[in-house]
Amino acid sequence: MTTTRRVPGETEGWVVAHPGPVGTAGSGPLVWERRSLSEPGPQEILVEVEACGVCRTDLHLAEGDLVPRVPRCTPGHEVVGRVRAVGAAVGSAAGNFAVGDRAGVAWLAQTCGSCSYCRSGRENLCPDSRYTGWDRHGGYAGHVVADARFAYRLPEGPPAEELAPLLCAGIIGYRALERADLPAGGLLGIYGFGASAHLTAQAALARGARVAVFTRGASARRLALELGAGFAGDSYDPPPEPLDAAILFAPVGELVPVALAALDRGGTLAVAGIHLSDVPALDYQRHLFQERTLRSVTANTRADGRAYLAEAARTRPAVHVRRYPLRQADVALADLAADRVTGVAVLVAE
Repeated sequence: MTTTRRVPGETEGWVVAHPGPVGTAGSGPLVWERRSLSEPGPQEILVEVEACGVCRTDLHLAEGDLVPRVPRCTPGHEVVGRVRAVGAAVGSAAGNFAVGDRAGVAWLAQTCGSCSYCRSGRENLCPDSRYTGWDRHGGYAGHVVADARFAYRLPEGPPAEELAPLLCAGIIGYRALERADLPAGGLLGIYGFGASAHLTAQAALARGARVAVFTRGASARRLALELGAGFAGDSYDPPPEPLDAAILFAPVGELVPVALAALDRGGTLAVAGIHLSDVPALDYQRHLFQERTLRSVTANTRADGRAYLAEAARTRPAVHVRRYPLRQADVALADLAADRVTGVAVLVAE
């Protein structure tokens, strides 16, 4: 049984038809097509998409660095929209959503709920986890079906295009910041300054930390300084002083030893990407000795999501959005690949 205003039988959107390098509009791995749309199951909601953030993970999926787990997969996992239908169990055991509510659909789509990781608050490590825009069709479309238990209730006030990046760029950055073990008032180094980094820098500053940014591109460095960073240099520049912690957002493995060498004694480097190029050999004395720590970041838990969204509601980060019509997702990905996006790209329903 489904409670609904209207369940369309079809929706339109982008699919990864043939993974490969992104190109200009009309060429590349994405194809716009119409596909059937199933009614939501008992624990699911049907969401009409208002906006969807463009994440570098989408680029990895389109270009084949990540292999799609469903045929002709629709990317997109920073989805803001309106609930148009709810399954029979929604509103009770599966989540508190009603038709008309504003919902956020994020990267973590499902977990098993019964493994040792799920039972110990580490559902992000669940071996049977499923992800929006990888295992399930995502938000580069008119509609998306999501598990209500993994969706987020969103406030009515902020524009959809400003909320969308919080659902991955913000949440993943939050988890990376937590795993970096930054001491109070410490100096955080951020390597790469795209969507997630520009939100994470603001979260760290709001907590009283100092921030140093290392990134290519003058526009990204200018934005970092505008947002409050005390230093903005090139990716390979030395820090103004040893870093208490660092986060690597750029998917560039050769920056791992650079960031480790910049750490003070006892510092931690958190690597936030889902994909990373090869890491060069490390020198133990230079990169790891004196109790330096190297950590990866894998997805997030729902608790991370709720905590970050609550924190963002209090601190109100400035989300620097470059808008694209939904029909121009291929253009947005090409711009992201060419480093033509400062801040975050967001697809907006037409």
